[in-house]
Amino acid sequence: MSAAPNAPAAIRNRDAILQVLRKELAGEQQVLEIGSGTGQHAVYFAEAMSQLSWQTSDLADNHPGIKHWIAESGLANVLQPKLLNVSEPDDFAARYSAVFSANTAHIMSKESVADMFVYVGRVLQPKAKFLLYGPFRVDGDFVGDGNKRFDQSLRSQDPVMGIRDLEWVDMLAAKQNLSRENTYAMPANNLLLVWQSGQT
Repeated sequence: MSAAPNAPAAIRNRDAILQVLRKELAGEQQVLEIGSGTGQHAVYFAEAMSQLSWQTSDLADNHPGIKHWIAESGLANVLQPKLLNVSEPDDFAARYSAVFSANTAHIMSKESVADMFVYVGRVLQPKAKFLLYGPFRVDGDFVGDGNKRFDQSLRSQDPVMGIRDLEWVDMLAAKQNLSRENTYAMPANNLLLVWQSGQT
């Protein structure tokens, strides 16, 4: 049995996400994943899209699990995790044709979510994409009672966590010259949002 960390949610949502990624990342070559977590998404998506160089990243505590998944996969197109705290980034040298993040915005503080958009705005190449997956409120309302209960559960664990408003993340994106191009309805009342950077 594998000793690699296992997140059941990553297994449940990976095929639905992959279907969108195949469309949105067709022709792309370099992807940065912010908050790779266990590393399961990285190896699954990189194996399915061999043209991509998939750069994992996360806080230091999650690096051992990510490295374990990469080692077990044997994939050459999944890169070792980069140390990344979006609120204290120290590397803007690399530029990417796409950035992907899943299930991060609702567990970060609002300040960290804003910092993530600033970081993405600085590392994306012109006409590149930022793809963000997770639950969001739309027009101030939860998408389903399950999301409302989930939000209450998050806030009971830590008041800084919570499901974010779609209009608010669009505002953060606009400040970084990102415009939302596509919105995908996903299973379990989640959304996959796709923004594109401007020319410069």
